[in-house]
This record gives sequence, C-alpha cells and structure tokens, in this order.
Amino acid sequence: MNKKYAVKLTKDEHTTILITLTEEKTPKTVRNRCNILLLTDIQTGKPLTQDEIATKYQISNVCIHKTIKNYHQHGLQYALRRRTHKTPPRKPIVNSEDEARIITLACSKPTTGYARWTLRLLTKNIIELQIMPSIGRETVRKTLKKHDINLT
Repeated sequence: MNKKYAVKLTKDEHTTILITLTEEKTPKTVRNRCNILLLTDIQTGKPLTQDEIATKYQISNVCIHKTIKNYHQHGLQYALRRRTHKTPPRKPIVNSEDEARIITLACSKPTTGYARWTLRLLTKNIIELQIMPSIGRETVRKTLKKHDINLT
C-alpha cells in the first residue's frame, strides 16, 4: 500500500499531543486522533500501519486516514479539533411557542373533575386544544423539567 501522507511531528506538536492525552477532560475521539498521530509519526521509529492501529484501538481505517490527511493538509489543531454542527442533527419536537403554551396550560387550573394536572392529563389536553398534533408524555415531562415546573 502506497502512503500518500506522511506524519512528521515537530517537538512542539509532539508535546502538545502528549499534554492533550494527559488532560482529564479530553474526549475519546480526540484521544484517538492523538494516538493515531503518535503511532504514525515517522520520527519515532517504524510507524504502525493503519490496520495495526485499527485493531489496537478499535478505530476504522477511514478515521485513521482522515486524521492523517487532515494533519497533513491543515495542521495539528485542525486534525485534533472537535467537530461541531451548525444545526443540530435532529430538530426539536417542541418549539419555543409551543413550549410557552404548554407551560401556560400546566400553570393554569386543571380541567373540571381533577384536583391537579398529571402528565397524562396534560398530554391529552395539549392534543385536544391543538397546541400540537401529537405529543408524548415524556416530551411534556422534559419540557416542564427544563423550566423547573413541578406538577405536585
């Protein structure tokens, strides 16, 4: 297999990686990338192959290749960075307007015949009042908990 990218870490980069590895709050993905770069460094001796690294750390070959490629093309900080999404991967179930209406309903008096609101009763009334076409009890519970509203 021909190597397209070679990792040649400077002393500063090597110490940065070691410091990153020893930090307690370093995420696992960043640790994996640090280990990939350390194990593929040409200056430390004979570097491990992608397959050897993949079996040692249970990382895919694609992740290893992309880490090496990112280091070679953009530098160390880019290769180690945490990926963030501009938009969340999943849209929220309850938007802010619906959330306000649910909270208003939960803070109001319960329907006739009931002493207090329950999650089932709230869920039923949210659908009946057409605040939302459908909603689960867990979503209602999380919405109320987010704003520290207790039904008791």
